[in-house]
Amino acid sequence: MSAAQGSPYGTQERQEECGTTIGRRNEHDVGMDALVMAHYPTAALLTVDTQVDTLAGQPLEIPGTSEVVPNIATLCRAFREVERPIVHLVRFYREDGSNAEPLRRSLVSGPIPVLRPGTLGRLLAPGLTPDDAGDLDDDLLLSGGAQALGPTEVVIYKPRWGAFFETSLDQHLRSAAVDTVVVAGCNFPNCPRTSIYEASERDYRVVMVDDAVSGLYDVGRREMQNIGVAVLSTAQVLSEVQRVAGARTA
Repeated sequence: MSAAQGSPYGTQERQEECGTTIGRRNEHDVGMDALVMAHYPTAALLTVDTQVDTLAGQPLEIPGTSEVVPNIATLCRAFREVERPIVHLVRFYREDGSNAEPLRRSLVSGPIPVLRPGTLGRLLAPGLTPDDAGDLDDDLLLSGGAQALGPTEVVIYKPRWGAFFETSLDQHLRSAAVDTVVVAGCNFPNCPRTSIYEASERDYRVVMVDDAVSGLYDVGRREMQNIGVAVLSTAQVLSEVQRVAGARTA
């Protein structure tokens, strides 16, 4: 079989001519296609598992999470100012581990509480919520309800890695006419990546904020770009959000 027959795009030269070489498409084309380009006026910010117990020195410490919290907090303030939806996805683990992934049941049912209802460790990281947000309503969240923190800001509990799995997130976003999700949080290989794939499967336009996601690495960036995700910095997203603010006041 020739190279042309073995590749759906033909020879390397033909791939380059058509702009279909994977690396070239990721670097230059993804995000420019009208079907995947982010719509910031109809975007929502998702923060994933950015809770106290995942920060430095805590029982479920995820390296790099404390370092990205300031950028996540900045994104929260920006979306709040332009009154775009913010959804904080959180994990809770019951004392007996009954709602945990099998992998973590022995860990979370041990003597040290990990993201346990009623503990300080299950709260969102400092700076992510409005100053007057108050405590989390564990019973409401565990029952599947969304807890409002402000006019356009809620918390939703997720029982597994993905933000959409057995949650009301999709319904919440659709009801707010959201077609674009901007994803930040903790810990890329697990929950942010799963949530991004779930969002893509539901035809949301997706932005991953490169310096506001812990655990991110170069191969992961390319994998996200391969499925049409725009990988941008906090500064780039802020610039787009400020355009929204400018359009509202024009």
